[in-house]
Amino acid sequence: MKQLLLLWALLCAALATAATPTPSDIPADTLDREQVYIDSVQAALHYQTGRIMLPNALGVLNVPPGFRYLDVKQSDYVLTKLWGNPDGESLGMLFPLNRGPLDGGSWAFCLEYDPSGYVQDDDAADINYDDLLKQMQDDTEEGNEEREKAGYGRVLLIGWAAKPYYDAKLNVLHWAKELRFSSTDDNTLNYNVRLLGRRGVLNLNAIGSMEQLPEIRNTIPAVIKSVSFAKGQQYADFDPKLDEVAAYGIGGLIAGKVLAKVGFFALIVKFWKVILALVAGGWTAIRRFFGGKTAED
Repeated sequence: MKQLLLLWALLCAALATAATPTPSDIPADTLDREQVYIDSVQAALHYQTGRIMLPNALGVLNVPPGFRYLDVKQSDYVLTKLWGNPDGESLGMLFPLNRGPLDGGSWAFCLEYDPSGYVQDDDAADINYDDLLKQMQDDTEEGNEEREKAGYGRVLLIGWAAKPYYDAKLNVLHWAKELRFSSTDDNTLNYNVRLLGRRGVLNLNAIGSMEQLPEIRNTIPAVIKSVSFAKGQQYADFDPKLDEVAAYGIGGLIAGKVLAKVGFFALIVKFWKVILALVAGGWTAIRRFFGGKTAED
């Protein structure tokens, strides 16, 4: 299962993008009806700002300036019904104030918690990220054979969009990848933020276009400061006599090597939170709802 990296699930976003019609293909009356539907769907979402207690007393989110929070139930609706992801569990989503899930140029941070144990960070200073990238590119290429057998296109890991950085004082890791899918002309940005805790990792993941890299990257400092583990759940609270140590360190967290230990379907279910299908998946669903044709019909 070495080839089954979390990048696999990104194919869902790529395939949805390939099926998205252009405005010139859509009759004006259909566009009007679709816009009414989009407006009604987005108006039904209830966002929050301020201090948010994360589920299961895990920690606190102080919604940063320029963002609004969508709770767990509504985030599940966006991710599964509007964006077409498999069922899963999240801690909610952070959307920019000026964009909803069906707006053009939409993106969001999806929050999740991975209770896989205490991630030791003693390898962080010794990682050669150029070598790690080459290894990840090789693994992604090896996985392409399996993806094609399953009826999906190939994935190319082009490189770091933002090189990995580990802040040992805050116990926070963040990095971004640039990817290309065989079914698309544009490259995809995957920005990852990981906050290390006593018994697991808080994950904040954003998928967008490469043109959105400056916008997303500029929010990273505020987003990192906005989330904190509850007292007793912080990285410094680790007790080796009581707590489990994760099977991977900082390098494995970046490379996704832990995914080799799980089955294919478990992988997709577990890591759907990483994959935001953007507006494309929503557009395809809306087109079918109104009886319009998509590129695959």
